[in-house]
Amino acid sequence: MHNEMMHRPVVKPEVLAFLRQQTTQLTGALGELEKKAHADGVPVIPHETVTFMQTLINLQRPRTVLEVGTAIGFSASLFATCMGPTGQVTSIDRYPLMLEHARANIARLGLEKQINLLAGDAADILPTLTPSYDLIFMDSAKAKYLDFLDDCLRLLATDGVLLIDDVLQGGTVFAAKTTIAHRNQAIHRKLNQLLERVFNEPTLIATLLPLGDGLLLITKKH
Repeated sequence: MHNEMMHRPVVKPEVLAFLRQQTTQLTGALGELEKKAHADGVPVIPHETVTFMQTLINLQRPRTVLEVGTAIGFSASLFATCMGPTGQVTSIDRYPLMLEHARANIARLGLEKQINLLAGDAADILPTLTPSYDLIFMDSAKAKYLDFLDDCLRLLATDGVLLIDDVLQGGTVFAAKTTIAHRNQAIHRKLNQLLERVFNEPTLIATLLPLGDGLLLITKKH
């Protein structure tokens, strides 16, 4: 479960330390879940991404969120908490053990009525969903992001925001292919194809934020 790329920051260490330690911290059960995940080395979104999500949700005020990649349910719980009791989160994951942890954490936080977990492969589930979602968050297998993109754009509301996490691979995504370890070459190729697609698609507006291991933010042009 360890994500080595989260320990290869793309910003200066002192900036990263401030973003993770000096900005407003989560409190209560959600804060405890975040601390435990970091202590156990569970790959949840880093704190600089947490505070960005809080700001984004406060500004956008989404009512529906779709998440691809539940893990232990931390980010789904963050979304639900930030949206308040009327917000609804749908989260997809293919791994039974992760879903088991997610269900337990969501129940502990009292968020069962707000979060709907879907078990299975996103490639099979996404085509069955109907529009629209105000916010979509992709945080799953990096080599699959491009495969999921069209369905996510179809499901995204006109004024919605699509966020794709961990697209920089510790800053190596723009390195020459010959410098990339063989086991990471498929991810390297697919992420570059994803970035080329979204930054050259005339119907989209995209920006790349150096939060965590890179957060890609996409909206539709009106």
